Amino acid sequence: MGVSGSGKSTIATELAKQLCWTFEDGDRFHPASNVAKMSAGHPLTDEDRWPWLQAIAEEIDRVCQAGGHVVVACSALKRAYRKVLVHGRDDVRIVFLDGSQILIAERLARRKGHFMPPGLLDSQFKTLERPQADERPIAVSIDAPVEDIVNNIVALVATEVRTCRP
Repeated sequence: MGVSGSGKSTIATELAKQLCWTFEDGDRFHPASNVAKMSAGHPLTDEDRWPWLQAIAEEIDRVCQAGGHVVVACSALKRAYRKVLVHGRDDVRIVFLDGSQILIAERLARRKGHFMPPGLLDSQFKTLERPQADERPIAVSIDAPVEDIVNNIVALVATEVRTCRP
């Protein structure tokens, strides 16, 4: 989880590869109306987000009930959003990709072809509620190479999860 441009899709994709799990981009669960709203430069409201978050939570439940594992890239900026995704499960962990607004703005300025315009970064940081200890977050700095970030996450969860790594 993290603001737009924090590297969620990149880190989650590589993390899923390292763990030999499935990867899902939370963006694919957005209804077309949400994508259109963001593309037009308008931030989503909580009402816009609830069906999206519920769809992701249902996918997590579906995969877990089938005995699988999944890494989902999702902004989950507010505690209430994360509660929908985790909904009391102790087998779901939140990884918080933490970076400065300056670093992320630089990344967004270089990004091409994404529906989330850089102008919404301020609203993302205003919305962001950093995960608290009772949420058992794994917080990692994004100011490192992707491989280092992923290896750090894998090391932190290695005692908790089944991985394909020896």
